[in-house]
Amino acid sequence: MALISAKTIITSLCLFHITLGFFFLTSPGSVADQALVYLLGEAMGLPHSRNFESRSPALAFLAVVLGMLGISDMVTLSLPDEFSMVHHWGLQAPLRFTFSFAIVLYTFFFSASSPFYADLLSAPPPSSSADPSSLGGSSAPGGYAPSGWGGDALKNRLFFAFMFVETVSWFWVWVTLQEENREAAVRARKAARRRSSHDY
Repeated sequence: MALISAKTIITSLCLFHITLGFFFLTSPGSVADQALVYLLGEAMGLPHSRNFESRSPALAFLAVVLGMLGISDMVTLSLPDEFSMVHHWGLQAPLRFTFSFAIVLYTFFFSASSPFYADLLSAPPPSSSADPSSLGGSSAPGGYAPSGWGGDALKNRLFFAFMFVETVSWFWVWVTLQEENREAAVRARKAARRRSSHDY
């Protein structure tokens, strides 16, 4: 039996999204200054983004999206458990875990602090006849070149911390749901056996 039910974890995540949306709308700097954000950012070598220090239209938009996500997810918890916990969240939890895990990997492994680029730092320098544009096209240390599609805006400590918390939380929900579904199936089989034995 799970220590904390999947419904409780999802409710906590909904409240987390709503609270985060409120702070992005009213005081985004307080989110960026959290100890968890600092700790994970320093551990991963990710830069601090100054864009979260003051209010902006982009953060207001993000706040509304997070608030709507939290409220809509909470509404699905009011549906019957067979539909909500088995069908809806049974599909949503692995999907959200996979998506957030992929973003965490992208944010770290394609940032300037990535171990991929650290290996390039220790590589021997290219010969003088080599074309510098063929080696990454950038003078950044380790051959790191910023992405041209705007993905560099995701490579900061606040976004990494948020997606890391999402990844861990949705994995926890997924595992807990599987355990709860197994227990429900065992209970259903026992009840069916009891009913069949009473019929005879």
